[in-house]
Amino acid sequence: MTAATPPDRDRLRTLLLSLSYERREVVLASGQKSDFYLDCKQTALHPEGAAALGALLLDAVERLEARLGCTAAGVGGMSIGADPLATAVSLAAFARGRHLPAFLVRKERKGHGTGAWVEGRRNLPDGSAVILLEDVVTTGGSTLRAAERVREESLEPLGVAAIVDRQAGGREALERDGLPVDALFTLDDLRAGLSP
Repeated sequence: MTAATPPDRDRLRTLLLSLSYERREVVLASGQKSDFYLDCKQTALHPEGAAALGALLLDAVERLEARLGCTAAGVGGMSIGADPLATAVSLAAFARGRHLPAFLVRKERKGHGTGAWVEGRRNLPDGSAVILLEDVVTTGGSTLRAAERVREESLEPLGVAAIVDRQAGGREALERDGLPVDALFTLDDLRAGLSP
């Protein structure tokens, strides 16, 4: 992809499968065992991957906004998986002429200074609507924690834009919490690009 080429979902799938997908046994953050590992940070930290993810996740943010009938003031999620995503989406929005600051949710409250859960909070007035970003939705647990922390910081999470829905119950858990999900790929969509 060059700067003049619009992001392509099929090219992003190729990048995710080549840079982020590994067939091996792992224990996921949820405690579940899996026969493959999907480390989307590898794609998000690649220049072409970051550009594609920024643009395509921004499209997902805009679909959520249209569905909900409101506009987000910021995007972010749980460190460290959402950190490159938040920056990429914020930069993609800026390139489209939109002010959409990024924020980062800490896994632990800052132990000094402000003691805040959320970095980048000064860019978002109290009551701001935000979209949470997630690399892989499995059980939804980390995103639910992120939602709880942004609520504690007087922000209003509207929904979740994700790269991959592992189809393991996470989407349903998030939607029960009032957070609709727009994922770029389901696990089945993503694996459709694998050779047998």
